[in-house]
Amino acid sequence: MELMDELGIREKLRWRATSMAIYTSGKLHDWGTPIALLRFSEISFLSRLRYGAFAFLSVRRNRWDAIETESARSWITRWCGAEVYDRLWKPLFALKFYQYAENVSAAWIWTRIRRIGRSRRSMMQEELGYIEGGSQALVDALCSAILERGGQISTRCAAQKVLVEDGRVTGVLTSKGVIRADAVISTVPTPLISAMVPNLPEDWKARYDSIVNMGVCCLVFKLKRSVSPHFWVNISEPDIFIPGIIEFSNLRPVGRESIVYIPYYMPGDNPKFAWSDAELLDEAFRYLCRVNPALTREDIIAAHVARLRYAQPVCEPGFAAKLPSVQTPIHGLQIADTCFYYPEDRGISESVQLGQRMANRLQRP
Repeated sequence: MELMDELGIREKLRWRATSMAIYTSGKLHDWGTPIALLRFSEISFLSRLRYGAFAFLSVRRNRWDAIETESARSWITRWCGAEVYDRLWKPLFALKFYQYAENVSAAWIWTRIRRIGRSRRSMMQEELGYIEGGSQALVDALCSAILERGGQISTRCAAQKVLVEDGRVTGVLTSKGVIRADAVISTVPTPLISAMVPNLPEDWKARYDSIVNMGVCCLVFKLKRSVSPHFWVNISEPDIFIPGIIEFSNLRPVGRESIVYIPYYMPGDNPKFAWSDAELLDEAFRYLCRVNPALTREDIIAAHVARLRYAQPVCEPGFAAKLPSVQTPIHGLQIADTCFYYPEDRGISESVQLGQRMANRLQRP
């Protein structure tokens, strides 16, 4: 919001009441409010009470150091019991982290619970914001401000190597030549750093190489009708292999059509990551029809698939100690990607905050 103020586009921010649901046992259940939890008969009444207390206290918790070395499974089970973890959380972790599902940091999942819990007008009403014109409006305003101040933006200009002389950064080798620089801020995924910055000490390279990332196939459907009235639907069904769907048009109105986003998180070497777009879209649309049986193929106006090999860092217990410093041993070189937001998850606000800190370091003598 501070950046939007600086760019003069704060008036483009809009707020809207939204809702959540969970699809399980072949039924769509309201989710995200105390009443919805009490009505959720898929788990015992005692488990519902424990889960409610867990969510309430997590939202109000401000420190994460005490749970940073604990796994999410241990933490959730300790507070809520095995039934809640196995029924509600285990399927989501399995479809986002696969073989790493049992070793995700409690601090990482706590920040997600707190963020959603605090995105509310009240205990009974979630409220989320969006930018009129989408995130593209923010990107356009930021690019314009950079160009107006004499900056340059190069696209389709792949960074290939960070150039270093006598322990000091001197520029970047790109697919279009060398860009000379006194300072470099790298935000490429950490798995690419060792090859891109060969002058780093070997122990630093090893730390970057040890950070595991999940890939993602992002599917977007433009439909003639809505799938549900909810912005976010978690899915917990043994034969549906996506953790949920996000119906973005239930947050940001886009006319009479519905825009639905489906994330397929998986390791980059998973065979499904190499599926064709048609195969992914076909499977995903069958899942949408499970959630809303009224949907037919004729409801598809358009569909698109995008892939990102390094999308979601796996933040295991004790992840904070695993992260290298943002300032590297090479003078003038800072390195960070989305895993440096830890314990926060990936988000535009986290990007802006970390970017500001890195830029401010350049101004220090």
